[in-house]
Amino acid sequence: MPPPADIVKVAIEWPGAFPKLMEIDQVSCITKPLFLALFFFSQNRNNIKNGSILRLTTSAAQMAQQLHERIQSSSMDMKLDALKDLANSSRDITFAQEFINLDGISLLTQMVESGTDFGDLLSFTLTAFVELMDHGIVSWDTFSVAFIKKIASYVCKAAMDTAVLQRSLAILESMVLNSQDLYQKVAQEITIGQLIPHLQGTDQDIQTYTIAVINALFLKAPEEKRQEMAHILAQKQLRSIILSNVIRSNKPINDEMAHQLYVLQVLTFNLLEDRMMTKMDPQDQAQRDIIFELRRIAFDVECDSNNSGSIEKRKSMYTRDYKKLGFINHVNPAVDFTQIPPGMLALDNMLYFARHHQDAYIRIVLENSSREDKHECPFGRSSIELTKMLCEILKVGELPSENCHDFHPMFFTHDRSFEEFFCICIQLLNKTWKEMRATSEDFNKVMQVVKEQITRALTIKPNSLDQFKSRLQNLSYTEILKLRQSERMNQEDFQSRPILELREKIQPEIMELIKQQRLNRLCEGTCFRKISSRRRQDKFWYCRLSPNHKVLHYGDLEESPQGEVPHDSLQDKLPVADIKAVVTGKDCPHMKEKGALKQNKELLELAFSVLYESDEYLNFIAPDKHEYCVWTDGLNALLGKEMTSEFTRSDMDTLLNMEMKLRLLDLENIQIPEVPPPIPKEPSNYDFVYDCN
Repeated sequence: MPPPADIVKVAIEWPGAFPKLMEIDQVSCITKPLFLALFFFSQNRNNIKNGSILRLTTSAAQMAQQLHERIQSSSMDMKLDALKDLANSSRDITFAQEFINLDGISLLTQMVESGTDFGDLLSFTLTAFVELMDHGIVSWDTFSVAFIKKIASYVCKAAMDTAVLQRSLAILESMVLNSQDLYQKVAQEITIGQLIPHLQGTDQDIQTYTIAVINALFLKAPEEKRQEMAHILAQKQLRSIILSNVIRSNKPINDEMAHQLYVLQVLTFNLLEDRMMTKMDPQDQAQRDIIFELRRIAFDVECDSNNSGSIEKRKSMYTRDYKKLGFINHVNPAVDFTQIPPGMLALDNMLYFARHHQDAYIRIVLENSSREDKHECPFGRSSIELTKMLCEILKVGELPSENCHDFHPMFFTHDRSFEEFFCICIQLLNKTWKEMRATSEDFNKVMQVVKEQITRALTIKPNSLDQFKSRLQNLSYTEILKLRQSERMNQEDFQSRPILELREKIQPEIMELIKQQRLNRLCEGTCFRKISSRRRQDKFWYCRLSPNHKVLHYGDLEESPQGEVPHDSLQDKLPVADIKAVVTGKDCPHMKEKGALKQNKELLELAFSVLYESDEYLNFIAPDKHEYCVWTDGLNALLGKEMTSEFTRSDMDTLLNMEMKLRLLDLENIQIPEVPPPIPKEPSNYDFVYDCN
């Protein structure tokens, strides 16, 4: 066992000595005072070597007692050195406990309240105070109003030492967060207007602590005062100041600043919670007037007093207009807003959109009201569900997370950022609806795609709402499908060479399975509607493939069948061997006829024809996209051609991935090598035998 003096010398000379010495078995016999001394030396190596500490202490209690005496010294130099040592030593909880037991916190607060210390003396005093309070040993409720006033005065002074200002802001934040009583006292001593100038400086640490104090005041304020505080923040142009001096400054934003901006963003959006959880009162005339305003802007109609005609006629007119506006309840749309969330917040967003983006609002409403009922994108229902979705994405109503840094710069670029966010997203929803050619049954599917578009656009943290809008323009429905496909293919499980080879090996099996399914569907047959160039007629015909896959049977029907039509009832036949080609879209003869271009564009996408003999055609209009893909795939399979429809690609991906997962189930958590193992060398001779018995 080396003598204690040698151990102390090593601890002083070598910064990493303390943790290394603690790993030595022999050191287990070191006494507690020596152990504490070693820790103190390792933390204060420079001060010891510079002579700041005049004599070695052997315990935290003795060190605390000495510093307690030295910080009361009449010598300013000795007092300054003692406060430096205290600021450093206070990080250790053992020392902190001993110093607090000596009523050290009261001594520090008295020194602050006296107002006799300035500059470094005050800075180290406040630093030691912050470090001691961070251990949570002393309650924050024990401090006097005089101490709070003194700390607040340091924050309010125009020219204050940076270190003192930083510590004072940290103390105010902790007071507000840890005591409701102190929140009241701090709120009386300091105003938002006094904090704003600190954000206009260039010191990011000061800016961070300033925003932290604002967040603390915001978080602890009673609910009825938060809206008032938000109004004051808007008047003081806090958002603009943060945007220009923090977010768009030349300095990169550190993690702590990012966290405080995230907290401010969450607290700002949480102001919407009250409206989000407020149901509409169908009997409240003021609230009903908002719905009347939506109707007036959309259809350019006057108020009730100017309407002529009977009450029944006006009711009928209202019902018709509310249906066009996309409300679920056409008679009394106020009922739609009784669902919480999003409650009245959805109606607020709709009114904002109608007033501030009037052209886009009118275009969306009129565009959808002119479509078939099943293809219209209901503006009212969409707005309600979209508002609910945006609240979920932004976590409206949830307290900020302790470790999150996920703030979005674009929300600091507009005073009504949530409403503008909604306006961009409702136009995106309408665009995506058209791209997906959705019907009312596809509503939830469209909402899922829109949510994915929004979340993907937010991941790049756009600097402005315009950038966010531009990003959404690039995230069309087609692009989302490509991204999904790419992500599935880029999974680690599917990238190794053996896996890719296995995929290639089983792909023909899957394609044959899809081919058999398509031919089986052709054998079941499909009812097609006859369409003339002039108008749609309710005449039908049926076509099906024979079980031996050699003949197409078809014929006219009087009405749409309830099930399969037997071969015997279909008068006409077309041998598969006579089929020359299959053409689609504009190449079909019945799409080239006079007047055909006036047909709905959807018909072009559902049209295909079978060419047989020299110039004879059998023309089809599929009832939907699925049947179109089934028949074109099946006919191409009969002709020995490749099946190229989007349904074939989708089925291939689904079935191939399922088959791969099933085959690899037994290899879960087993590392598959990139290259096959080497083949062993041939033996020198083959004069050996294995006796199985």
